Amino acid sequence: MKPLHLFIVFLCNIFISCNSVKQQNTSSFSKETINTFLDNWHKAASEANFDNYFNAMDNISVFVGTDASEVWSKKQFQDFSKPFFDKGKAWSFKKIQRNIYTENDTNFIWFDEILDTWMGVCRGSGVLKQVNGKLVIKHYVLSVTVPNEIIDKVIPLKKEKEVKYLRH
Repeated sequence: MKPLHLFIVFLCNIFISCNSVKQQNTSSFSKETINTFLDNWHKAASEANFDNYFNAMDNISVFVGTDASEVWSKKQFQDFSKPFFDKGKAWSFKKIQRNIYTENDTNFIWFDEILDTWMGVCRGSGVLKQVNGKLVIKHYVLSVTVPNEIIDKVIPLKKEKEVKYLRH
């Protein structure tokens, strides 16, 4: 065999091997498993189970709360949340509806959800990652929803409190 043919066969073998590894990294979690994972995460908060709640979050993760100042690393969010969990009452978010999105060639999963909370209806959205065969939360955003019919009443209240974030 000529050196060029050997080189082509070698490259093809490398490509096939890399493609096989890529396929092994594909997210193998069903939507049912993902739903259960997220439901259990919310349940851990409602039961004030600090360890279960925060063990579901990756060490390098972000939680974005409803206030514009609330962009927390896992450690910052733990520090903020610990007093609530210690009192035996954190928060209770119940899924009303959830959309889950995946791709065949990635370990990332993203989702959005509508939640029944003490604040009324909220929206959560986030990114999960498969790490060593388990799901972890990488990023979560919680937002208070505002019905379009009353947004004109809400805007002045928000502007009054959030003027420090507005740059004109």
